[in-house]
Amino acid sequence: MEGEWKAETRRLSIKTGERRRFEGAGEEIEEEEQPMSPAARLFGQDGFNCYIVMVMGVGKPLDVGVIKSGLQNTLARHPRFCSIPVFEESSKKKPRWVAAEVSVEDHIVVPNLDPSSISRSPDRTVEDYVASLTSTPMDASRPLWELHILNFPVSNAAAVAVLRLHHSLGDGISLMSLLLACTRKASDPAALPDLPQRFARPSPSGSRTVGILTIFLLLRAFLILAWNTLVDVLFFIATALFFKDTPTPLVGSEGVENRPKRIVHRAVSLRDIKDIKNAMHCTINDVLVGVTSAGLSRYLNRRYCQTAHEDGKKVQFPSKIRLRSTLLVNIRPTPGIHALAELMEGRDGGTKWGNLLGYLILPIPIGNYIDPLDYIRKGKAMADRKKNSLEAIFTYKSADLIVKLFGIKAAAFLCHRVLQHTTFSLSNMIGPVEEIAFFDHPLVFLAPTVYGHPQASASSLI
Repeated sequence: MEGEWKAETRRLSIKTGERRRFEGAGEEIEEEEQPMSPAARLFGQDGFNCYIVMVMGVGKPLDVGVIKSGLQNTLARHPRFCSIPVFEESSKKKPRWVAAEVSVEDHIVVPNLDPSSISRSPDRTVEDYVASLTSTPMDASRPLWELHILNFPVSNAAAVAVLRLHHSLGDGISLMSLLLACTRKASDPAALPDLPQRFARPSPSGSRTVGILTIFLLLRAFLILAWNTLVDVLFFIATALFFKDTPTPLVGSEGVENRPKRIVHRAVSLRDIKDIKNAMHCTINDVLVGVTSAGLSRYLNRRYCQTAHEDGKKVQFPSKIRLRSTLLVNIRPTPGIHALAELMEGRDGGTKWGNLLGYLILPIPIGNYIDPLDYIRKGKAMADRKKNSLEAIFTYKSADLIVKLFGIKAAAFLCHRVLQHTTFSLSNMIGPVEEIAFFDHPLVFLAPTVYGHPQASASSLI
């Protein structure tokens, strides 16, 4: 299996032009420096220094030697994971990726934790440890990724591994594709896992009979798309300038991006979500937006009632609360998870490795509805409207244009203002479609999230 890993990484290295020459120990590494994309530069700016944390539960105790060998032949050979991001811009060079020699031992952390806290509450110990990572800087002299080994059983796994990396290395699609390339089927340790089925965005093809009704429907769809995009763009600009969410206990204060975060995860039944989806004739995303809306509504109602009880005053739940989420959207031409080689080779134009993300602002319905399904109905209506808008593409293209015209600091200021004036971020992606093993360790759960952005909370669903 090790030979297969080396052959695959060598093939990718040649095709992507990432060549290294080691003259000997301590000698200079010769490699062409790679320019950094605008999105990668954005994630290194002050107030927007974002990291991805992925908590992985496994079904048996972690063998550090096996993990180290697997990382040496996979992640440590990936062009981005063996390079250092240089965000500073000089008169001669722009922000870039500089090759670095990787010692896997420096990227594997086995902490010495208090045995009494582990025996008393292992789940809380994991949460406390991951929370401590959000206030601990990474060593910028080496590639910005590390794997933490928490080799003790928790409530739903035999051990936990925590992967932390800088967001400039790639977005969720890129990193999920890389993770799947580092795993094998649990049922067949020699086989790569199957990729989730992808659906290309619809485009007209073939001969069709075009009548007056067809032309009318196409014109109507175009006008709806144009109007929704115009309205969303105006609201996006207003949000960047002055349009803020209603102050609630969920809104972070100034400088929240620099404070420690507590990261928790909960597992829900996908079967239950699909049952609701089928009954409501909607999508899984619609159900998740509705569940998020219901949960936040009940949380805020409880907080307002608690405040009223403590103050001895009667405080009613506000009838209108403006609560919005910035939703990260993959804007690649072909959505879904891609094969790693396909991303590295950059097939189909925009289908490539990196951070190809657009933002859209999604209002979250907040209220006390008698029928719980009303949360899903209202969430679906809002999501359907956003699907008929080019807001995500506009935000990506406009950020790219601002970088070219005014520089990365202007783009970072704009993104910081938008996030600061909204309440939280929401993202999701499809994960593995079958049981997989991470270097011979069966995966029980994956829980990714992000910290370092100017919001008090973020939610990631997989």
